[in-house]
Amino acid sequence: MSRIIKSGLIQMSLAKTEGEGTIDEIKQAMLEKHLPYIDEAGQKGVQILCFQEIFNTPYFCPGQDSKWYESAETVPGPTTDLMAEYAKKYQMVIIVPIYEKDGAGILYNTAAVIDADGQYLGKYRKNHIPQTGGFWEKYFFKPGNMGYPVFHTRYAKVGVYICYDRHFPEGARALGINGAEIVYNPSATTVGQSQYLWKLEQPAHAVANGYFMGCINRVGTEKPWNLGKFYGTSYFVNPLGEIFAMASEDRDELLIAEFDLDLIDQVRSKWQFYRDRRPETYDDLTQL
Repeated sequence: MSRIIKSGLIQMSLAKTEGEGTIDEIKQAMLEKHLPYIDEAGQKGVQILCFQEIFNTPYFCPGQDSKWYESAETVPGPTTDLMAEYAKKYQMVIIVPIYEKDGAGILYNTAAVIDADGQYLGKYRKNHIPQTGGFWEKYFFKPGNMGYPVFHTRYAKVGVYICYDRHFPEGARALGINGAEIVYNPSATTVGQSQYLWKLEQPAHAVANGYFMGCINRVGTEKPWNLGKFYGTSYFVNPLGEIFAMASEDRDELLIAEFDLDLIDQVRSKWQFYRDRRPETYDDLTQL
């Protein structure tokens, strides 16, 4: 019996930016801009929905302004509580990437996973934190400390890998070993920085690990930072490395795709990477 999943990705440009309101007003405007897309996803029968990296704020990391610490909130907290209501309303798993405050000065780049009954299942904290080329994330985020969890949702076993994480095959492998069937990679990345890698690395992870991926990138340019154009092109890729659904480069969009999780077993039965891997020979990797 086929295991058909309908999943959705939301890519979004800013509603308001610095200078156009308080931080709370900017967050509220971005949240309100997402709500019609969440409703559309629910009404169209999407079973698993994922937003972009720190979805309800600008990508403020090109600067180093501590006032953006104020945009962080607890997880669970008010935003995840609201998303839990939508999850329950539509019987839809929702992955909520958000700026997390775990205590005074303890801040993470996080994604909460909410099951289709509104239950908070847990969170992933971004493990690899860049400090290069205008992405000054170490100023804002501590490295994750929760490993590579896989969440057993109503519809599938789901992992999360956030933006810069995707450059590291080790965590992608860990998610596969931990049982992920779909890995979502919410991102914020620009044309000059990474576009040549966007359609290369994640299909490679999908092939190497025999799972599906949903890859999300925001759109537009964000003042006053002007880091460059966020190029959208959110997409789904299957375990054969085939990109089978893709969003536009330059507009707000809900991308919806259906796919059969049974393809995972078919691919892994041919390409026995999990059988043939040699972890006992890899010890030196953690010493280098």
